[in-house]
Amino acid sequence: MRYRILHISDVHVGPPFRAEIAQRLIAQAHEIKPDLLVISGDFVQRADFADQWRAARELRAALPIPQLVVPGNHDVPLFNAHLRLLNPLGRYRRHISRDLNPVFELPGLAVVGACTAHGLTMDGGRLSRGQTKKLRAALGRYGPETCKVVVWHHPVLTPPGIHRDRTMDGADAAMALLDACGVELLLCGHVHVSYVGSTRDVAPGLRQGTIICQSGTTTSGRGHGREHGQNSCNLIEVEDHAIRIRQLLYTDAVGRFVPVAEYMFPRGR
Repeated sequence: MRYRILHISDVHVGPPFRAEIAQRLIAQAHEIKPDLLVISGDFVQRADFADQWRAARELRAALPIPQLVVPGNHDVPLFNAHLRLLNPLGRYRRHISRDLNPVFELPGLAVVGACTAHGLTMDGGRLSRGQTKKLRAALGRYGPETCKVVVWHHPVLTPPGIHRDRTMDGADAAMALLDACGVELLLCGHVHVSYVGSTRDVAPGLRQGTIICQSGTTTSGRGHGREHGQNSCNLIEVEDHAIRIRQLLYTDAVGRFVPVAEYMFPRGR
């Protein structure tokens, strides 16, 4: 078994969007020909504006398929309080995907999405009780022979160098859920800086832990920390005995996303 997942996040179509880099991303993604393309939220900068949703839908359509996508907090309206409280993800459902709990399967691989974005929070995220129940049920369909990957928007820890706490609410419970369900890899975004590590970095009592793979912003000018003003994504290879992660950073000199770090984690840890 050898599958490739291209993981992008925080595209932020709107005023900070970098259209030229998005076009380079589209071309390079088609060259890579991933078995799955993951977008872990924040399709638009402001969910209140229809033109941003139309452009985000066009961007998604230009990228290779199959895809698994989840919403981020920027995909919830900010200025329209009525929509924010009563139908926070209505525009996301209309323009991007009706499915907030998508599942993608290949022999030996299951990728399961969940929604951590909600109308009552401005920036933070959490797994609701309903999302937790759906995630547990979806993951429970697969045995230990299947590599289980989960995708949501908000991180379970704040990466080094980011001085404001960006960790999702209920992170300890979320990490325990991933561990109990045998999830090997979590893909997320939100902080606009890349990070690769393990849930056991902050919760050493977990049975085996889950690899954390966070993408920075792939197509906006809102990179933070060591990726200030930069753009990044991840290329992941899932093999029978290992998971390999390459962090890719866009480089003007070559007009491409290039590898800047590589990690290898043995499976069945």
